[in-house]
Amino acid sequence: MSFRCSIGTRTYRFDDLKMLLAKATPLRSGDQLAGIAAESAEESVAARMALADLPLTRFLNETVIAYETDEVTRLIVDTHDDAAFRQIASLTVGGFRDWLLSHATTMARLQAIAPGVTPEMAAAVSKIMRNQDLISVARKCRVVTRFRNTIGLPGTMAVRLQPNHPTDDARGIVAAIADGLAYGCGDAVIGINPVSDNLNQLAELLKMLDGLIHGLEIPTQGCVLTHVTSTIELVDRGAPVDLVFQSVAGSEAANRSFGVDLAVLREGQEAARALKRGSIGDNVMYFETGQGSALSANAHHGVDQQTLEARAYAVCRAFAPLLVNTVVGFIGPEYLYDGKQITRAGLEDHFCGKLMGVPLGCDICYTNHAEADQDDMDTLLTLLGAAGVNYIMGVPGADDVMLNYQSTSFHDQLYIREVLGLARAPEFAAWLAARGIADAEGALLATDRAARLFGPLMEVAP
Repeated sequence: MSFRCSIGTRTYRFDDLKMLLAKATPLRSGDQLAGIAAESAEESVAARMALADLPLTRFLNETVIAYETDEVTRLIVDTHDDAAFRQIASLTVGGFRDWLLSHATTMARLQAIAPGVTPEMAAAVSKIMRNQDLISVARKCRVVTRFRNTIGLPGTMAVRLQPNHPTDDARGIVAAIADGLAYGCGDAVIGINPVSDNLNQLAELLKMLDGLIHGLEIPTQGCVLTHVTSTIELVDRGAPVDLVFQSVAGSEAANRSFGVDLAVLREGQEAARALKRGSIGDNVMYFETGQGSALSANAHHGVDQQTLEARAYAVCRAFAPLLVNTVVGFIGPEYLYDGKQITRAGLEDHFCGKLMGVPLGCDICYTNHAEADQDDMDTLLTLLGAAGVNYIMGVPGADDVMLNYQSTSFHDQLYIREVLGLARAPEFAAWLAARGIADAEGALLATDRAARLFGPLMEVAP
């Protein structure tokens, strides 16, 4: 069944749901590269008008990737919560937007419908929303997770301390960790992207993190962001694994390009949970996503990259993760060309994830060949802070010297906390206060805070 919409004397036709969603997407370079973007602003408006009139039930009867050939589609269909969906089943996409923006739609009501919202529904409604709509609704969506601390509470924002080093040098990593802790970062996770995939070297990094966290009694979690299969092997070897990391995407073929499927993700979750290392919760998974990953793997099936991104959140949702973040501008300008497209994508991703009940954070970032700069990152940081983002990145100087991209710095999180009054995870905030690094309100204290941390930290570095 095709869709039609007339504007003036011209009638636009969209052959199927996949095409309608693609043409309704705000312009981005990835969809242009795939040859599925609207050919004009008028065609995009026509697609959004047709999409607004579409009943939500249509998404339960038509898939964008075939059920028979894609395990992500099967996951979406087979785990759909009909009872949760019943509360919004009578709505069109446009009516759903109005319902979401209503003052009567509270945090509790949004949490109640989340299991009934498919990624295609979330993507569809986001396409007819302005940026302020995405912020207003996402702010009401709260997803709280726990391992050694509590992430996602109203009025809080956590930070991943990202101490990457181009040679995995332990002393360089520890120096960055000390610097980050001194600025009050690290409540989301202390997470290292390793250069090496050598299991012995990965085990040493895990032991170092474990010694640091437990030696200083920091209520946080550590993670070495290696492939899930490597982490499973490390668990088998007795390494101190807190979180299992994996990049995921919105189609089976794209996940296959990452070397994973749903079964191996389940194996990783079970391995980490069996260790029982969380003190207050068992959310053990850490996922990263990003618009354009399926297209870059030639695994997009003609689906627009934003809808595929929302489908990646369905994968994440199935594993009750502690952390999920969209690495929004990391893949490059071929997929998100400039600061405007990166900003829009970041707000869409955060909205869709939260609406689906996923604990969304964001690596607010760009590559050096994109038409973007740090002012664009300041804007997106401010907008996501207002939208209630679960966590952001803390990178020394905002410049990752291993991954070679630009993100947000230890200083940036201080700015947004002051402007919006955002606290840290409560257990981590109490630790900072007990150590004399911050006061009871979260403000940083002594100028020698780094010196007081460096001594104990350097003792755990090989």
